[in-house]
Amino acid sequence: MDAARDAVQPFAVEVRPSPIDGQGVFAAEPIPARRRIGEIRGERISVAQARIRATRHERVMMVEVSETHALDFHKSTDPMRYTNHSCAPNAGLVIRRGRVSFRSLRAIEPGEEITVNYGETHHEGRLRCRCGAANCVGNI
Repeated sequence: MDAARDAVQPFAVEVRPSPIDGQGVFAAEPIPARRRIGEIRGERISVAQARIRATRHERVMMVEVSETHALDFHKSTDPMRYTNHSCAPNAGLVIRRGRVSFRSLRAIEPGEEITVNYGETHHEGRLRCRCGAANCVGNI
């Protein structure tokens, strides 16, 4: 899948199998440091509803954007929804005005998987981390 350049996806990325987990999103062109890579759009729901839905899915695609609201990305067509966790990420998650976007922490080369550190998750440390980073904490 190749995302065209637009306001939601300013850099081209590809979704393909990831050595970390399932599908991943990979840079299809050079991405400079400290640049907005892309955004995920999803269904706006309450945090309470998001936490209930999280228990029903093996792969959680939700981000809490405030104390009361979350975005559910399960039906999103945005490629950035496949961004995997890493303990040594090359991108960061930016939540601003109820929107979720990704920003490069350093230059990312074509073919490199784009990853973020999702921090606390609903897994509460019970899911084995598979990022393979030298500083991997082991669980997420």
